[in-house]
Order: sequence, then structure tokens, then C-alpha cells
Amino acid sequence: MDDGYDIADYYSIHPDFGNLQDFKTLIDAAHQLGMRVITDLVLNHTSDQHQWFQSARLGQENPYHDYYVWSDDDQKYSQARIIFLDTEQSNWTWDESAQRYYWHRFYSSQPDLNFDNPDVQDEMLKVAKFWLELGVDGFRADAVPYLFEREGTNCENLPETHVYLKELRHFIDENYPDRILLCEANQWPKDVRKYFGEGDEFHMGFHFPLMPRIFMAIRKSDVSPLIWVMDQTPPIPENSQWSTFLRNHDELTLEMVNEEERQWMWEQYAPNPRMRLNLGIRRRLAPLLDNDRRKIELAYSLLFTLPGSPVIYYGDEIGMGDNIWLDDRNGVRTPMQWSDDHNAGFSAAPTESLYSTLIDEGEFGYSQINVRSQKQDPNSLLNWIRNCLEIRRQNPGFSRGDLYILPCNNKSILAFLRESEHQILLILHNLSPETQRFTLDLSRFSGFDLVDLFQNEEAVLISSPEYHFELSPRTYQWLNLIEE
Repeated sequence: MDDGYDIADYYSIHPDFGNLQDFKTLIDAAHQLGMRVITDLVLNHTSDQHQWFQSARLGQENPYHDYYVWSDDDQKYSQARIIFLDTEQSNWTWDESAQRYYWHRFYSSQPDLNFDNPDVQDEMLKVAKFWLELGVDGFRADAVPYLFEREGTNCENLPETHVYLKELRHFIDENYPDRILLCEANQWPKDVRKYFGEGDEFHMGFHFPLMPRIFMAIRKSDVSPLIWVMDQTPPIPENSQWSTFLRNHDELTLEMVNEEERQWMWEQYAPNPRMRLNLGIRRRLAPLLDNDRRKIELAYSLLFTLPGSPVIYYGDEIGMGDNIWLDDRNGVRTPMQWSDDHNAGFSAAPTESLYSTLIDEGEFGYSQINVRSQKQDPNSLLNWIRNCLEIRRQNPGFSRGDLYILPCNNKSILAFLRESEHQILLILHNLSPETQRFTLDLSRFSGFDLVDLFQNEEAVLISSPEYHFELSPRTYQWLNLIEE
């Protein structure tokens, strides 16, 4: 279950997806196209079907018993939260064979590994080495805040966790330079900051709290959630970067909002109970934003211009839909819609043998939404996103520029600078469904030219301290400030 996060064998490919040689062929083909491939590295837990755990169940004398976390009662680590509240009643599960309780932070079918055991630490370095030798370009390390447990704590973000992760980074740097470690820690930015270390832990870390606040800000036409979360975001080492996203393969998690905000998000974005899962929302980007092109572009513009390296979830670049009637998170994991051909061009196999149901009806059906048709349409969402990414590549202020939010007396306007050594960008967003007029103090840039990066129009000179702008409903401007 859990789509492979319950690992039963760290050294093979699930037969539904081929074998190791198929995977090596994939990596080689990607590299020839100038693409890099990173994979998940599931450090925290295994499947209860893994041979380690099956051996561990035989009793305390078995050498694999200490690969997992056991207790004679279910009272230890009581301050640790239960993550999957809708399916799990406890972080402990009784095992009849071992006659003890085992610890798990996720599903009971996913027993946590015991990182206090040096053998476990060595095993996971061996796992990383195996896939790096095959040619992968790095790892998204799953659920890293939970590796260690200590009584009297919430068993998250413990110092011992960082000691081990620094060892993992050192091992990769020493033996496999130019590979990347991406941290999946659904925590507040001040806590994720620790996972960058002093530039010696993770290269990148997901910025989870930003994501729901983009949706909050758009729905409220109010920039304050965005300004608040960016104020909570600390500086990071020069060789590190945030990884930002609008959606991913899980539910739109609402762990990083308070209860009132969570209820509001559910009311606004998940009115049907089938749209809710755990502490989140299982919907894709386009349905969340009413399949409204202006809202979708606005959300992406925020993603592309705020600090961080943007991650786009497959299918969202063409506005794919979801299927809330599929179980668990599978509603946002339907086959990629490449064309209007058989099985949406995803596979030549019989339709009934596909891993998931196709979206084949309605406004999101693959006959309407697919890559091939959007590649041919210069005004498609796909081509708009490609253009945005090309603009980002050509302007280093987006990738390395510091963020300076500009004062504005209009709550619907988010105005900020992205300022690097070689470039200053002025970014404007109107979150309102109405045209907004506003004034910014640009006295610092008197005599500079403003160039629209999308329109590439003639430069407009900043000639007065107060500069007046007008933005149409839910639109944006990316402006280059060029000194004469």
C-alpha cells in the first residue's frame, strides 16, 4: 500500500514498473536529453513485509529485531503527534509474533527504523550508494524529521537526526559530487532551516507553509498571508535553496495552518467531504482554482517569482483534473494525458490494465486536456509556463535575488523586489477580481528604466518618487529595473 512508500526491498524495482535494467535505460536516456533524475530515499521506515521486519518479529534475540523501535507497552513517546489521524489511533501497534509493540509515525504497515542502531545507519548509506552507482542524480529524502525518538520530546527535528543527515551529505559529497539532496520536512521554515545546516546538510528543502497561503491569499484577495509566511522564512546558506510548489503527489496539506484557517480552507476549496484527506485536500491545481486561467496564471506567477526553485507536479502544467472518487491520494495520481489517442497516449496496454483510472470525461478529460494539443496552441497553459520558465532562466534575479516586500496601502497588491548583485526585478501581483490602482515609492530608482519581461516593451523611465500603476483583475507584471 501507500504507493511504494512501504518499501519491501530497497534494491529492486516493483515488477509493475519493470526491472533494474529498465530503470538504468531510463536514466541513460534522460541524461542524453540533458535531464536529471532524482528518486525518493525512504529513510524513516520500511514495509512490514520487508525481510528485516519479518526477521525482527521472531524475537529479541534476532539481530534484525533492533532494526526497529519496540516497547513492552504503548506509553512511550506520548508527546509525539499522530500524523494520519483519520486511519491511525496510535503510533504503536502490537505484534503477536514478537509479543511487543512496534513504533510507526505513519501507517501501521510502515514500522519505523531504529536509527540509534549503527547497523541501520550503515544500511541506509548502502542503499544510497546502490542507487547513486546506478546513476541517479540525487534524492528527495522522505519524512526526515522523524528518524530518532527521545522521551519527553515530540520526536521531531531532534539533534541526532541532523548528525546523521550531515553524515549522509558528507558521504555523497565525497563519493558522488554534483548530486543533490532535497529535504521533505513538513515543518515551519525556522525548523526546516536546520536541515540546511551550515551548507553541509541538505541542498534544498521544501517550503510547505507557503503553499496553502498562496491559495488563501488568492481566495481572500489579500496579500497578508503571503507577507506573513515570508516574514517567517529565515535566510539560508548561500549554497542552499528553498523548493516551492503549488501541488504535489500528496494531499494539499494543511498541517502548517491553524484550526480556524484549516476549516476555512476546507469550506472554500473542499466543500465535498470526498475532497478531504488527513489534514488536507486531495485535489489538483486546476480544479482547486475553478479551472480559471487567470487564477492559475496568478498562482504560478507567485510560485515563479517568490524565492525558491519551483517544482511543478506532472499534469498541472497542462491543467489536468482529478478524480475524488478514487481512494486515498490516488485521485491526483491519474495517468499523464499526453494526447487524445488510446489511453491518453500514456500506454499502449489494455485500458483495464493501467495502474489507475484515466480521466476521460468532462472538461478535464484527455480528449480536451493533453500535451499534444497544447504544444500546438501558442496560447495554451503549457506554452505560457514554458515562456515563464525561459524568462526565469534568462534573469538571475529570480533564482538568487533577495526578497524585499514594498509597502503598499492596497491589501490586494503584492509588490516586491528580487535583488541580486547583477539585477533588480520589480514584481507586482493583483490578487483581486477587480482592477486595482496603486502607488509605490520608487524614489531609490529615479532615472531607472522599467522593462516588462513578458511584453519586452520599450523602457519606461522612472522620473518621480511616487510611481503609479494599474493592474487588471488577477494579473501580474514582471519588470526589470535597469539603471541608465
